[in-house]
Amino acid sequence: QVQLVESGGGLVQAGGSLRLSCAASGCKYDTSFCMYAMAWFRQAPGKEREFVATSSWRRGSEFYADSVKGRITLTRDNVANKVYLQMTSLKPEDTAVYYCAAGDLMTSDEHDYSTWGQGTQVTVSS
Repeated sequence: QVQLVESGGGLVQAGGSLRLSCAASGCKYDTSFCMYAMAWFRQAPGKEREFVATSSWRRGSEFYADSVKGRITLTRDNVANKVYLQMTSLKPEDTAVYYCAAGDLMTSDEHDYSTWGQGTQVTVSS
């Protein structure tokens, strides 16, 4: 079975940067054959889960939520089977648990993703 593990969260001051990673494992062959797309979501305390970014393993393309465009970049390492979320100019409202997810569609709908990591906490202080 495919497993996802996030890492890289922590405490950062407003305006700072963090780089989150999500490692995928459990695919028999190339990861792209087990999951078409991977995505990042986040959930702040007391709020609903929010889409952040998604990308395809086979395509060199990504799309982002309007709230993070220009501040967040999703990249892929096809050899290491990892996706990264580079976050800059962080704001207190970016504070949340960040989750990576895998699914068969490149979409912003969390219900389209079947495999989820455990999440990594990002806290941005003012």
